[in-house]
Amino acid sequence: MGRERATALLVDFDGVLRRWDPAVAAGVEREYGLSEGVLTEIAMQWGRLQPVLTGRVSHADWMSSVADALADSVGGPERARAAVEQWQRYRGEVDPEVLAFVREARSGGIRIGLGTNATDLLDADLAALDLTDEFDAVVNSSRIGVNKPAKEYFQAACAALETPAGRVLFLDDEDWAIRGARVAGLSALRWSGPADLRYARAALAY
Repeated sequence: MGRERATALLVDFDGVLRRWDPAVAAGVEREYGLSEGVLTEIAMQWGRLQPVLTGRVSHADWMSSVADALADSVGGPERARAAVEQWQRYRGEVDPEVLAFVREARSGGIRIGLGTNATDLLDADLAALDLTDEFDAVVNSSRIGVNKPAKEYFQAACAALETPAGRVLFLDDEDWAIRGARVAGLSALRWSGPADLRYARAALAY
């Protein structure tokens, strides 16, 4: 017997609904004489990242720690702070095809959740990108205190969507998140781009 089609959709933010132009960070790094990729490399160090994703430190404190780590290589703390602030002004771009799919599914009766490992800046980002009213639930790791791929994260997401795990389809661009969702009982599709929309539509009951 096949699996029932999903009645709710949980969508990752970064890498699925929101895209980042790498040229922005690269331009800041060139301007400040930094090596290519160093801003993201420092910010994504797990010991620095995990506390902000679980709400133990703020986005502002996280970025301050990045600036502190850069100070010696960029010519002092003031230049480091300026570089980080310039980098952070860019808040990404919405993928129009994914947003159109989200709206289509929602208009067809599918409950839509945004499921993201994010900081306390998420609400401001959603407002800046005009996404505030696009979801039935927003499941932000920093607000619930646990991050993907933990089973508890997905349990919280299903509760927020008021949908059993077996009827939720999850889209994410990271294998580890997909594996975690499947362990928690969700259907999950590793997102590689808009070509995956055909499968996603077929998996939803609308």
